[in-house]
Amino acid sequence: MALVRGCNFPDDLYYNVDDNVWARRESDGTVVIGMTPYGCALSGEIVAWTAKKVGRAVDQNKSTGTVESGKWVGPVKAPVSGEIIAVNEAVIAVPSTINTDPYGAGWLVRMKPSDWVGESGLLLSGQAAAEAFEAKMQTEGFPGCA
Repeated sequence: MALVRGCNFPDDLYYNVDDNVWARRESDGTVVIGMTPYGCALSGEIVAWTAKKVGRAVDQNKSTGTVESGKWVGPVKAPVSGEIIAVNEAVIAVPSTINTDPYGAGWLVRMKPSDWVGESGLLLSGQAAAEAFEAKMQTEGFPGCA
């Protein structure tokens, strides 16, 4: 696991660095999606998660739903295209779980990807992701995750 300015980035996940989201490919071919700790730190404490409906098709880099914090409202973009097949209802009930456990209980949606092989090549993992996040944090003057 890479640690960049106090933010964890597990090596086995795929990241869209620009949008601060991660994807984990499951053994059944589905993809679980969530926010990175960096995205959570930038947002502040998340107070609401409004997901798109199950069955909705979402294009790559389009919204899977909206997070809201005291200082920001914005989309959580899909790192790959696909159909939303599950929404994390527990996070809707307790949105701060996104901040406290972004890679575990704080996942947001599960999707059936339409072109994982083609689109996942645009995502970064491992050392490449860590280096890209470090460069982004440097550019944005980000002091680090708490």
